[in-house]
Amino acid sequence: MNVIIIEDEKPAARLLQRKLKKQDIEAETLLHSVEEAINWFQNNPHPDLIFLDIQLSDGLSFEIFDEVTINSAIIFTTAYDEYALRAFKLNSIDYLLKPIDEDDLTVAINKYKENRPQPQNLSMDFEQIKRMLVNPIDKSYKKRFTIKMGQRLKVVNVDDAECFFSENKGTYIHTTEGRDYLLDTTLEQLEGELDPDKFYRVSRKYIVNIETIQDIVVYTNSRLKVILPTYTDEVIVSRERVNDFREWLGN
Repeated sequence: MNVIIIEDEKPAARLLQRKLKKQDIEAETLLHSVEEAINWFQNNPHPDLIFLDIQLSDGLSFEIFDEVTINSAIIFTTAYDEYALRAFKLNSIDYLLKPIDEDDLTVAINKYKENRPQPQNLSMDFEQIKRMLVNPIDKSYKKRFTIKMGQRLKVVNVDDAECFFSENKGTYIHTTEGRDYLLDTTLEQLEGELDPDKFYRVSRKYIVNIETIQDIVVYTNSRLKVILPTYTDEVIVSRERVNDFREWLGN
């Protein structure tokens, strides 16, 4: 059985690798990010089984499937709870909650072996699962940020954001006043905290506010550029997100 592990925390990946070895399963390939996984899948034969973490260092693992068609069977490893479990059950996907229990691992592997799916039966709606994870039912969304500025605290309302962006390993909010404030969070975390009717992640670097979009123009390679009132850097909708972005605008 050809098995790989996609997990951003290297100690956790190695621990799972050791647990699999006790089951006489060798997982020689360990991948740790969306980008690394995409590059690997584009240049290697796909495995029989993938142990896939949801939250990777550079985004949700579902972004891998935006770039690569994968027919491997998947067992998710996740720290998410009820919403993730509901999604996985709806789509008949195996999952393991962290920290991974060895008995649960054995059950999941046996389930895979007994019901080894054929490639044509692996049509999983990853977008549906992704939406359920980042937009669970009846969720309340973030309304404001409290930002420390020296000895003072400043409250910034979410609705005052033109966009959120990542830069030099930091995450910032850019406001309608033309100010940037450093936040103690990541874009990945913000995706699950912001109202998806108002905010959309157009690329790995940017989340934009629909209420502050001034214009949208065609950019190179079938991409789009979002014009905001005071943010001057180029905000480009990545090619794989253009269709979803158009749908989001029309909702």
